[in-house]
Amino acid sequence: MFKRLFGRPNQEPNALNTIDKLNETLEMLEKKESVLQKKASAEVEKAREFARGKNKKVAIQCLKRKRMYEQQIEQLGNFQLRIHDQMITLEGAKATTETVDALRTGADAMKAMQKATNIDDVDKTMDEINEQTEKMRQIQEALSAPIGAGMEYDEDDLEAELEELEGAELEEQLLQPATTAPVQVPAGRQPVRPAPQKHKAEEDELAALQAEMAL
Repeated sequence: MFKRLFGRPNQEPNALNTIDKLNETLEMLEKKESVLQKKASAEVEKAREFARGKNKKVAIQCLKRKRMYEQQIEQLGNFQLRIHDQMITLEGAKATTETVDALRTGADAMKAMQKATNIDDVDKTMDEINEQTEKMRQIQEALSAPIGAGMEYDEDDLEAELEELEGAELEEQLLQPATTAPVQVPAGRQPVRPAPQKHKAEEDELAALQAEMAL
């Protein structure tokens, strides 16, 4: 009863279905236009035949029907232009609606993620990451440092100590007695060694024995 009184509730038209319906209507109009153009051409041929047969009145009637067909063709052309304009508008509106829906979906997703993520938790997590990163850096520095690197050496002190060592060595060389320079032997000649001498003790013993034998 309520349906009879108030009718069916209005259903939102689907953009795709509407565009399909407009395409069908456009094809129908194009077919009608093609039929009318053929009829107009036929009336022109008839008018020529009647004109050749000196039947001027009938020829004029043919031209009148040709004009009527041309008016209908022009009207159908205007209908087609309106349908094309409507299709372009619907396609633009459809693209706009889809874009808005996509943006709305993205906004809802961002809201859901923001609700699931607390800013305090983010700060805490970043602090933990920074702390762990600093600890790891300290560990890497400790492992890469050479043994004994804990002592720091002053380069100036080391250079002063080296100068003292060099001065002490030079002073020690000056205090040592001068040594004779080695004899330079010409190349290819061997130095002459002195003839071996008899031990003095053996000579004395021999002289004493000879003296005893003379007695």
